Amino acid sequence: MSAVGRAALEGAGGRSYGAPPRREAGVRRQRCQGPRERRLRRSGARRGRRAVAARVLWTSGELAVTLGLVALLFVVHELWLTNRQARQGAAREVAALEREWRTRGPGDRTAPEADPRDASPAGGGPERDRAATARTGPGTSGGSAPRRDQSYAVLRIPRIGLTVPVAEGVSRSAVLNKGYVGHYPGTAQPGRAGNVALAGHRNTHGEPFRRLDEVRPGDTLRIDTADARYTYVADRTLPRTSPSDGTVIAKVPYSSARPRQRYTEPGYYLTLTTCTPEFTSRYRLVVWGRLTSAVPRTADAGGQGAGG
Repeated sequence: MSAVGRAALEGAGGRSYGAPPRREAGVRRQRCQGPRERRLRRSGARRGRRAVAARVLWTSGELAVTLGLVALLFVVHELWLTNRQARQGAAREVAALEREWRTRGPGDRTAPEADPRDASPAGGGPERDRAATARTGPGTSGGSAPRRDQSYAVLRIPRIGLTVPVAEGVSRSAVLNKGYVGHYPGTAQPGRAGNVALAGHRNTHGEPFRRLDEVRPGDTLRIDTADARYTYVADRTLPRTSPSDGTVIAKVPYSSARPRQRYTEPGYYLTLTTCTPEFTSRYRLVVWGRLTSAVPRTADAGGQGAGG
């Protein structure tokens, strides 16, 4: 072909004569795919989706394990660590109170004073007569009222092996979570006419009332103070009542939710309350007791009258 002919062809097609066809800009070259290529492509897509699903499952599994470990650590903290710390702290507080009571001089002790308004808690008898004539103040030196959140007495329940400090008030952070038993403000103090009302945790934070449901009528419930030992005897139990049943700590206690559970006459009562069933706060368990004796601490016995 002449040079003129080749130039004409090149001008018309924009390419050299004999060169392969040029693709237009923006047009992707299509390749004919056979069945094998299509299967491979679909298989690759499935593998990609499976890989994404596997990553999601793996991440979800790691998250579940992490949350499980956090929950386990929380349970260990609540059920073991808080109990251990609270029990150790409560035991130290009991030892400190008893040491203080032993080392106080005779002049620091206030002899229990008879209250002319007091009658025998439940009739006659030498022990009850002594209780009536050995009435004291709120269990602190000089009969002064205990400060809020201050420990000032020790509760002992031999049946369940309990020895625990009693503090004024029922604050969770300042009293109950320290493993102490709290005294309801406004209720009677140990040895006084009326109702000495105490509350404690059933579970966690020392759980002093964990076994309160094992207390039976006739069991000893003892409260030691700086001035005297007050012995109450368990009288009856209210296995379950509403948390709003506040009359169980009334001066003459009774249950507004269980009308048959009531006292009708003034006396010297002790009320112990805690949550029930275990690990819930849905209901309240109540144990009531009556004062049977009050033994003053004697100076010459070095406080042994309320120890032991």
